[in-house]
Amino acid sequence: MSDATTQPRSNTSAGTISGATIRADEAAHFGKLAKDWWDPKGSSAMLHRLNPVRLQFLREAIDLHWAGDIEARRPLAGKSALDVGCGAGLLCEPLARLGADVTGVDAAPENAAAAAVHAEGAGFDIRYIAGEVGALDLGTFDLVTAMEVIEHVADKRAFVAALAARLAPGGLMVLSTPNRTPQSRLLMVGAAEGLGLIPKGTHHWNDFITPEELGELLGEAGLEMGEPRGIGFSPAKGLHLSDDLALNYIVTARAR
Repeated sequence: MSDATTQPRSNTSAGTISGATIRADEAAHFGKLAKDWWDPKGSSAMLHRLNPVRLQFLREAIDLHWAGDIEARRPLAGKSALDVGCGAGLLCEPLARLGADVTGVDAAPENAAAAAVHAEGAGFDIRYIAGEVGALDLGTFDLVTAMEVIEHVADKRAFVAALAARLAPGGLMVLSTPNRTPQSRLLMVGAAEGLGLIPKGTHHWNDFITPEELGELLGEAGLEMGEPRGIGFSPAKGLHLSDDLALNYIVTARAR
């Protein structure tokens, strides 16, 4: 099936915003994984491998955006951060270590609950909320992240608009997502789920979004997308930042 004939699972037509982004089946799927989200050898093992790569990009983006000290251990001290689609907090806790006042939002109540329990045990004061990000009275944040989330939402345009509404003036947004390419269909859906590296049903290739499409959505929301970096895989390097965008990519966005 070519990209031209690919249809997303959303019922939202082009040019409209439904306002609802959560898919009940997606929330239920990830909610079932809550109990072993923090197990590096469990169902979320791939996210544990991916997290250091995302954090490498994120740290560089933070330093560049705020012209901070690259040696500082807490470059987000005094700043607020919102992680949307936070799961059980794999990114929220590192953001707290970097000094941020962190809020995590997830569609699955089971994930928000698991995240809160883990954070308390680790000594982090992180606020976790389950619900629709666009419907929550959250205020604005200096840093907004949504990692491996937009491919799961029902209305991508509404989701990006909701993220943009949560970004404070002068703030930074960082998103990562699989690209919709033949390579991602073969490796991320066919091979990874077929071999059990990712739980079956995690990905729906038709819902993957290209960098060009994401850039258009961000532009509509008044944001400018930075140069995307690929997240590639090789037997020698494992998951790593790359110039190859074929599988997965990560980008910054900020107000124009």
